[in-house]
Amino acid sequence: MTFAHADRPNIILMMADDLGWGDVKCFNPKSPIMTPQLDAMAAAGVQFNRFYSSSPVCSPTRGSCLTGRHPFRYGIPYANTGHMKTEELTLAELLKKHGYATGHFGKWHLGTMTTKIVDANRGKPGNAKDFSPPWQHGFDVCFSTESKVPTWDPMLKPAKGSKKGWDYIKDRSTADAYGTHYWNEKGEVVTDNLEGDDSRVIMDRVVPFVEQAAKDKKPFFAVVWFHTPHLPCVAGPKHAAMYSKYDSEKMNYYGCVTAMDEQVGRLREALRKAGVAENTMLWFASDNGPEGSAKSPGTAADFRGRKRSLYEGGVRVSGILDWPARVKTGSVSEFPAVTSDYLPTIIDALGVGLAEDRPRDGISLIPVIEGKQTERKKPIGFESQKQLAWTTHQYKLYSKNGGKKWELYDLLGDPSESKDIAAEHPEIVQSMAKNLAQWRESCKNSNQGKDY
Repeated sequence: MTFAHADRPNIILMMADDLGWGDVKCFNPKSPIMTPQLDAMAAAGVQFNRFYSSSPVCSPTRGSCLTGRHPFRYGIPYANTGHMKTEELTLAELLKKHGYATGHFGKWHLGTMTTKIVDANRGKPGNAKDFSPPWQHGFDVCFSTESKVPTWDPMLKPAKGSKKGWDYIKDRSTADAYGTHYWNEKGEVVTDNLEGDDSRVIMDRVVPFVEQAAKDKKPFFAVVWFHTPHLPCVAGPKHAAMYSKYDSEKMNYYGCVTAMDEQVGRLREALRKAGVAENTMLWFASDNGPEGSAKSPGTAADFRGRKRSLYEGGVRVSGILDWPARVKTGSVSEFPAVTSDYLPTIIDALGVGLAEDRPRDGISLIPVIEGKQTERKKPIGFESQKQLAWTTHQYKLYSKNGGKKWELYDLLGDPSESKDIAAEHPEIVQSMAKNLAQWRESCKNSNQGKDY
């Protein structure tokens, strides 16, 4: 379907950081965390019960959202490694050519923001190798950090709580700088309105961007990448009080997630007030599974593995799409979707082609949304450290040692991956391993620049 300019959907990609599949109430009713706004968003649109991050860690997944490609194609195999290459075509660059206003808000983690001062994980004087800020990749408006920040008072080191956690700062005058900055599209450090809940600090920039684009009658593309609930998890007094019966770690983790949830609701209300909610594709997911530790007590519910693992708990995340113009209210999908699907889906919705032909790992989800496709034909490939995985609609092939030994799981009958059936189905293992090897070779060729 090709849209007239006025009918082109606005697009917002929201992402939490280290949020577990089981942390959101609509996915896991047992979750102790209150997420009424995300629950309402899922009820209004489609809840993807089998939505995957392309990696079990943050940086690689973020690149897949913008390129439709697996991280091993563009050289960001793990967190704090590599950077977004200028040769890659991002959604922001693509949509900008079609008249979209583009904005990035929150965590970037696809390269550094400065070569002049010490900043975050890798920014420092003279480090030009990893300098690759969002404003070099198609974003007109930026309010971005290189990497993590505390979820309360993001520019300050949080107060020490228990041995394993933190508490909010009661006296900011005695606090030390955290060592990370927010940067704008001019490459300047932002210094105003940086106190309190980090999700609110981010949304204070997103809402005016959306309102201005709506006022200008211009389609917009906003990437809203929350830091919540990545460590250090800190809840402010209001949200900490909601979970005061829990220990410090849970109180802060649960509280900061609920604070983020409120900002999701605030954005949806802003879209309604601006008169653009009907034709806005509003996506939500997490960049990977939860830490799942005492310090960061997120949960993947019954799924095996956590962040850094290619078992389901490390890559199956809470995926939601709210798009009133095209999505049937209250839809629940068991279709395997992945963050690499964003770009092909958006391109399909706009009815525009791509100037260059290079391998992409995602598929358009428009037929899924329209109820015309129920089975994924194109497998989802994963690679992280020495781990490998190849996921079809039914089966998952997994190796923790680079393919020296394979495990096979029937995800339809055994989503918790409790029974390895590799010995029972050697022919399936052989076939899937062959396809995975071909895919890995394709990714290797891409990373060597053969697509450009």
